[in-house]
Amino acid sequence: MNSPLDPKRTIAELKDLKRLTSDENGAQRVAFTRTWCEARSWLLSKLAALPLEVRVDEAGNLWSTLKGQSDRELLIGGHMDSVPNGGWLDGCLNVLAGVEILRRIAAQYGGRPPVTVRLVDWADEEGARFGKSLFGSSACSGTLDMDEARGLRDRDGVRLPDALKEVGVDFENVKACGRELAKASAYLELHIEQGPVLLDLDLPLGAVLGTFGVERHAVTFRGQAAHSGSTPMNRRRDAFLAAARMSPEIYAIAGSNGGVCTIGSCTTKPGIVTSVVEECRITLDQRHLDPAALAAMLAQAREAAGRFAAEGKVAVAWERLWRIEPVPFDPALIGLCDEAIRETCGSVHRLPSGPLHDAAEVARAGVPTVMMFVQSLHGISHNKIEDTREDHLELCIRAFDRLAEKAMARIGAG
Repeated sequence: MNSPLDPKRTIAELKDLKRLTSDENGAQRVAFTRTWCEARSWLLSKLAALPLEVRVDEAGNLWSTLKGQSDRELLIGGHMDSVPNGGWLDGCLNVLAGVEILRRIAAQYGGRPPVTVRLVDWADEEGARFGKSLFGSSACSGTLDMDEARGLRDRDGVRLPDALKEVGVDFENVKACGRELAKASAYLELHIEQGPVLLDLDLPLGAVLGTFGVERHAVTFRGQAAHSGSTPMNRRRDAFLAAARMSPEIYAIAGSNGGVCTIGSCTTKPGIVTSVVEECRITLDQRHLDPAALAAMLAQAREAAGRFAAEGKVAVAWERLWRIEPVPFDPALIGLCDEAIRETCGSVHRLPSGPLHDAAEVARAGVPTVMMFVQSLHGISHNKIEDTREDHLELCIRAFDRLAEKAMARIGAG
């Protein structure tokens, strides 16, 4: 029997969405804005032709349910929101591939598949407006810090609860959406790879092992301000010198542990050209899939900072900004993802995800989870030049559909 799956239709829809919600600078589907609402309305028009139950939950997540012979559920997830000036595929590829899979399943099973299949468009995965990523999925998983989120404001001073009210969401009740995961037996997510690993391997698709854990700190070195003309080099207590030595050190730490480390910002005081730096604050982001290796990277960075501070006769203080534990995905589903990719294009690579995704929050809620990556043509995301070859897009939709069918069979057999 010929499959009703039509990847070319999905690619055409992605291009339609790009025309609707992008400008010369890239995608503009920032969550809880007018353009995001327009994208949601457009998505609903695509879903309307299918025999689905569609609802928005308490956190603003959009659920489309194809009832099955069993109430055990396969979830397929993604997000329609983007960063400002974002890429045309980030997030929406997941959702529109899910729409096409629902079409195929509904046609193949006469609208009544063996298990219930649900597509979720998570609200505000990117966190672009209020600085809080994974809003909808973390509300659903129960990990959302309500006190922190309640105080968030955008650059215009609008509070997150007020912005949510504008789109019909009661902030104080968002965690009630956790009931949506009660019958979930598996969660699948497709995403453009946001780096160059598959590109460098010349492979179209990859199976994702999990999302990196993150340790994010501010490290402040404090020395003594002194006149830049009259202070001999050997008498200086230069906070910047100690901080600067951290830059090559964190590359060595990442190299020896197999993770990634980034110094993302650096500020100095008094910040004038005629003074030795009294205070230098850097921000350090460290990521790894292995919790022991992540802890080792942090310990090594702390030791190095203390050593550089002592050698420079300055003080050092650490402040934790944020952390999340590594989230490994389900081994059985990783195996099915691997199979689906091999059957579609012959070769596969398993890799971790450095960026965070809604899939991590679903996995933290105890739902077996896996992600599939498709190659990024430039190894770039969160940028208007983000792209993927059309033949690779077709492959990823076909492979993701195979994965969905395999996951349904596993759920049904369980």
